[in-house]
Amino acid sequence: MRIRDWDFNLKVRLFGEALINITFWMFFPFLTIYFAEEFGKGTAGFLLVFSQIFSVLANLMGGYCADRYGRKTMMVIGSIGQGISFLIFAFANSPWLDAPWLSFMCYALAGVFGSFYWPASQAMVADVVDEKDRNHVFAIFYTMINIAVVVGPLLGAIFYTYYRFELLLVAGVICIVLGFVLIKYIRETVPVSNIHVKDHNEKWYAFLQNQIKEYGIIAKDKTFLMFIIAGVIGAQTFMQLDMLFPVYIKDVIDNQTLLSFGDWSFVVKGEQAFGLVLAENGLLVALFTVLVTRWMEHFKEKNVFIISSLLYAVSMIVFGQSSWIWGLILAMAIYTLGELMVAGIQQSFITKIAPEHMRGQYFAAASLRYTLGRTLAPLSIPLTVWLGYDWTFGILCLLSILTGVLYWLMFRKLEDSTKSVSPISGT
Repeated sequence: MRIRDWDFNLKVRLFGEALINITFWMFFPFLTIYFAEEFGKGTAGFLLVFSQIFSVLANLMGGYCADRYGRKTMMVIGSIGQGISFLIFAFANSPWLDAPWLSFMCYALAGVFGSFYWPASQAMVADVVDEKDRNHVFAIFYTMINIAVVVGPLLGAIFYTYYRFELLLVAGVICIVLGFVLIKYIRETVPVSNIHVKDHNEKWYAFLQNQIKEYGIIAKDKTFLMFIIAGVIGAQTFMQLDMLFPVYIKDVIDNQTLLSFGDWSFVVKGEQAFGLVLAENGLLVALFTVLVTRWMEHFKEKNVFIISSLLYAVSMIVFGQSSWIWGLILAMAIYTLGELMVAGIQQSFITKIAPEHMRGQYFAAASLRYTLGRTLAPLSIPLTVWLGYDWTFGILCLLSILTGVLYWLMFRKLEDSTKSVSPISGT
């Protein structure tokens, strides 16, 4: 499915979100280092955990509201809310004020509004794209994000250090502009039967009761529940890209030579090395996501999920044993292959098992893999203080292997349930 054949909603989002993501990745990867320097590693780790608790709750609420009040509504709220958060973040890092605590609160608030936006945006793709094309469309959006991961950190190495205030200011303005673009140019795609009509006799707490009830229905879907649990555990590995990796690389890389020809040499320091490794990840994803996604369609989903988890495990071992820049580059290549294998099929897997009228909530619940995973992932930072890097990376390796085991059990349960209903359904 070519981009020119896409629904207009998706075209607007693709290019608008591309601009936001490039700006976002110009400063986001460096925030872990910023908070670690301002508050210390231990405190920073726990603060990052605390900030993600709100994102988890916002994510579940965002999915519920996307199904009840509309995808467009939640995307507009999320985009404008993020923009306002970034503007205040900019003020907290301005020539007139240096306020790390206010910066942290804005970081947490931006995460909350991002959690409002994400489930609605994913559900909108499922609303307007036929099932046979969804893997491809999700892969294109994933590629777009990772082009930003290439370009953003490279620009951020310059602008974040010297123009932090201006960078955050531009990010805020772009988010707010996207919100108004969404208001004007995209249409609502939520099924009409989902739209909530307010009952004036409804109690104030009915909203929360309904939300808990409907997420309870999702929790009874055992296959989906195992998918979430496996994803949360697996996230402890891939969420380290902007948590543990920048801190580790900054500590172990100090003026290492990347390339040399005769008297000329290119020497990198810790933050530059991290920007280089991060850009490698983004470049590989941008170049190969669609190709690898199509390749993976020839294999059983079960095998793809399991092998991806094992590749993450191998990458953790290589990372933990590397204090050489080329070793880190190799580790990132292995890590990225594990990431690419499941980049397109994860979202498609959710659409296959989610009822149409609950897509937003299923995507929101599925994104607990990221929000709840990100809540726990910062614990790796104080863990390095208590146990050291070797043990920390070893634990992450074991968690990746456990993820593979859970995926195996999940698909086994799915296959058993399919066999049990096939005589009734006639398939």
